Amino acid sequence: MADAPARPAPQKPVPAKAQASGPVLAMRRLGLVRDIDLALHLPLRWEDETRLVAIGRVRDGELAQVEGVVSECRVEQRSRRQLLVRLEDDSGELLLRFLNFYPSQQKLLAVGRRVRARGEVRAGFFGREMVHPAFKAVEEGAALPTSLTPVYPTTAALPQSYLRKAVVSALARAPLSELLPADLQPTGLPTLAEALQRLHHPPPGADLPAMEDRSHPAWQRLKFDELLAQQLSQLEAQRERAQLKAPALPPLADGLRLALGAALPFTLTAAQQRVVQEIDADLARPQPMHRLLQGDVGSGKTVVAALAAATAIDRGWQCALMAPTEILAEQHFRKLVGWVEPLGVTVAWLTGSRKGKTRTGMVEQVASGQAMLVVGTHAVIQQDVAFARLGLAIVDEQHRFGVAQRLALRQKLEAQALEPHLLMMSATPIPRTLAMTYFADLDVSTIDELPPGRTPVLTKVFADGKRAQVVERIRDEVARGRQVYWVCPLVEESEHLDLQNATETHAQLGQALPGAMVGLLHGRMKAAEKAAVMSLFTQGQMQVLVATTVIEVGVDVPNASLMVIEHAERFGLSQLHQLRGRVGRGAVASVCVLLYTAPLSDTGKARLKAMAETTDGFEIARRDLEIRGPGEFMGSRQSGDALLRFADLQADSALLQQARALAPQVWAREPRAARAHIDRWLGGKAVFLKA
Repeated sequence: MADAPARPAPQKPVPAKAQASGPVLAMRRLGLVRDIDLALHLPLRWEDETRLVAIGRVRDGELAQVEGVVSECRVEQRSRRQLLVRLEDDSGELLLRFLNFYPSQQKLLAVGRRVRARGEVRAGFFGREMVHPAFKAVEEGAALPTSLTPVYPTTAALPQSYLRKAVVSALARAPLSELLPADLQPTGLPTLAEALQRLHHPPPGADLPAMEDRSHPAWQRLKFDELLAQQLSQLEAQRERAQLKAPALPPLADGLRLALGAALPFTLTAAQQRVVQEIDADLARPQPMHRLLQGDVGSGKTVVAALAAATAIDRGWQCALMAPTEILAEQHFRKLVGWVEPLGVTVAWLTGSRKGKTRTGMVEQVASGQAMLVVGTHAVIQQDVAFARLGLAIVDEQHRFGVAQRLALRQKLEAQALEPHLLMMSATPIPRTLAMTYFADLDVSTIDELPPGRTPVLTKVFADGKRAQVVERIRDEVARGRQVYWVCPLVEESEHLDLQNATETHAQLGQALPGAMVGLLHGRMKAAEKAAVMSLFTQGQMQVLVATTVIEVGVDVPNASLMVIEHAERFGLSQLHQLRGRVGRGAVASVCVLLYTAPLSDTGKARLKAMAETTDGFEIARRDLEIRGPGEFMGSRQSGDALLRFADLQADSALLQQARALAPQVWAREPRAARAHIDRWLGGKAVFLKA
């Protein structure tokens, strides 16, 4: 076995003055703290400043670099102030036009100055010109660059020139040696140092198309290293979790679990039974469960969670269920209370709207252990909420919570040197390629069938001009005793977005349907007001509910047969699918109408087409991944940064497979090299994978 390289000492941050300047602060905000961070901050594109073209030889439409002497520099007032600069060489002249400029630029472009300018040449009224070219003053005979000029992702406070110098300096200092022995390195690819040098400073004649579409071997090496770091980190998280202790909670042959199963007014589907067995096996082990329960909308995840909670309670341990919104948390609360309170279980209800003595009483019930089941929003993880014996934590719609929130829930049992079992639920199925990367250390259970009696939802797409026909359809549904949702993206009028808003739609439908009760529900209402509206709609007294996306998840009204989504082109695909899932929950044939406003973007067309063609949540998720990409699909912004910057899960699936196969070998043979590789690529972001 080759000696594993020692893990490098922690790198010093990028040098900065005692009082950090604007550019240094901007670099920190971009995460460019270590030398390796700058080395891995790769260009968006490259500009060829290695050659000059005589002014007389440039052609219209050509992107060219010219050099000449300024023969005229003047400010001209037309419809707006413009700076016009005439540049001449021995072969001809060219006009440089600046529509926005500063006095310092005007000074730099004074008559007699030698200037090098780069931009697209086009035919103008006064001859050929460049509009807003890149330029710099040079001395006669100044040397040309020997490599292409990189253009980096940056911010207004961080000039390209400053960033380029910082990258060059960091590349010289950063430890870029190969961490793995030769037989574990990818074959046919350059070394890391070679790949970075090629991408930061490509030579003239470099294969720019391959570099720009990221198929170049240099990019392949970086993608492979990034995927390997991610897979190594997942394995490390998995191994660390295996060392943790959790209460062993094997199901009892009798007790609450048995009583709950007998009291349910329906029979579990085969998929639900299979998933229950998988969760039971996890709970029986003294290591913490870390499982994702996924299933399409309406597949029956809540009852599976309830049976898991009953198993924990049977063994004398508390269960906490956390949902992202009060409406969803209340739906869970009502359903679970109806199931378990008759069986003698005290359920606590914790949300942000619970104040004063009511909340204090609930917190005391949780701390004493009197409340064995705790349901709520993020209020469940507030500092003053202490559990007597938390054995199982259930997080619904887990992607809606940030990493820190999920970690905080797991840490509620730290005082007893134990971790609770963690069950995460999602109605947004995870495509396989994402599960292989973002959830490689997570066990996944899938409910892949709907309960009997569910009717497929027919989806229709209409332009906004057909609103009158849609309202007529609502009138018909109400006359048949059915109920209707109308979803709007805004609560009130916005000067910035010309969207139909909920309050205006509520008034219009109220006038158009004089015999029906039309309600309004949105996030700015007080909790009591929301509860009152939802109660009227759930009990069937309210026929039409105009709402914002607060009804996206959790609302279950079997009599609702029509869903209208206003400005559907503005919603994400998974959100549209979630909203559609609010109808078709009974035996009545249901319809979802997607109203859009033209013109549609390509993304908008793709979303609406997908919704019209399939009701399969797994196919919806696959298409959503294609449209949005993995970062947005996973809600990576919640954690502050995307975990994959370079690799594309679809285009680079072969590299992902290689990284998955290699990661266990690296940990087995070169553990220090594995940790060094993780540190190089992920730094402190590895903790995101442990939530």
